[in-house]
Amino acid sequence: MNYSETIEYLFNKLPIYQRSGKSAYKADIGNIVKASEILGNPHLNFKSVHIAGTNGKGSTAHMISSVLQESGYKVGLYTSPHLKDFRERIRINGEMISEKSVIEFVGNYKKEFEEIDMSFFEMTVAMAFHHFSEEKVDIAIIETGLGGRLDSTNIINPLVSVITNIGIDHAVLLGNTIEEIATEKAGIIKENTPVIIGREQKECEDIFIKKSKEKNSVITFCSGETKHQTDLKGNYQLENVRTTLFTIKKIQEEGFIISERNIKKGLLNVVKNTSLLGRWQILNKQPLTICDTAHNEDGIGEITKQLKTIKYDNLHFILGTVNDKNIDKILSLLPSEAKYYFCQADIPRSLDKELLQNKSSKYLLFGNTYTSVKSAYSNAILNAEKDDCIFIGGSTFIVAEII
Repeated sequence: MNYSETIEYLFNKLPIYQRSGKSAYKADIGNIVKASEILGNPHLNFKSVHIAGTNGKGSTAHMISSVLQESGYKVGLYTSPHLKDFRERIRINGEMISEKSVIEFVGNYKKEFEEIDMSFFEMTVAMAFHHFSEEKVDIAIIETGLGGRLDSTNIINPLVSVITNIGIDHAVLLGNTIEEIATEKAGIIKENTPVIIGREQKECEDIFIKKSKEKNSVITFCSGETKHQTDLKGNYQLENVRTTLFTIKKIQEEGFIISERNIKKGLLNVVKNTSLLGRWQILNKQPLTICDTAHNEDGIGEITKQLKTIKYDNLHFILGTVNDKNIDKILSLLPSEAKYYFCQADIPRSLDKELLQNKSSKYLLFGNTYTSVKSAYSNAILNAEKDDCIFIGGSTFIVAEII
């Protein structure tokens, strides 16, 4: 298979949660254990940091990676989902895995992995661990996909475990309450391994403390202000900066040499070092055009708060979401004075644009529907004056079709 055929196989022959939803989710880690045995357990060949959480885990992973890169280390970075290119998921010092490596990995292990019924996510996790082992990274920053306890990434034995925060998301799979979701995320806490909790939340505190005691793990709740700045523009990134700083301190305690200058430069060069996209990303200045991958109640709440700090004449909001979320709380947070452009991403999991328009009207959010995300964007550009603001969001997949 060539690269396009390989990607076609990965996307269309394997169950993939991001596109299909619940039917692709596997609530156990048996397959990744079997796959790792086939590969010779590559995850045992490198040090790692494991990150779970409802929001901020991707940004935090990229920040930590950037700081370690500035410190001279060879850093693997595994995140999901990707926005434009599958290979975004697997990077070393900001460089995506090569097309050749993807082709060879799938070609070499396709038959054996099919026999154990691998999912798309399991395949990519196995590919990442194999790549990081082959390339002999000094450390890998590994982001969970869903939850933590049963996530395929949860076979690693990290230097430190990180849980950014807990909000309601993927309730169908992880639970309908903060406490249930926190229990799933707490599943990444390992024996004798320090754990960093990015946000102090009373509903979760006892769950995390109990789990850390069971595992004899030192737990740290992040608190206090920080003067460090980052090139990532969202106000919500301040929490992720703080989580990063607490995590870096633990990594230093494990023998990694990281100076204050490395930390400062790493935080100010996250985009340059890691190519992170879609976090309060400014696409144009006149009219001011912003996109963000926030897609749940907690994330959208942060977005609406920051939009209120911006001066503009009119707000044009390009909105799309997926069909397996309870979006009523999200819609209730959105500004009613905006003009909405309802659309859906080109994936099976998208919520029908007419249904979204109908649901939104109950919250006094009005606008037209469009046949594609690009059509919605084009119309927003036509309608917006230079002192207006265009915002694009509601789903990672909406943003992916614009940037």
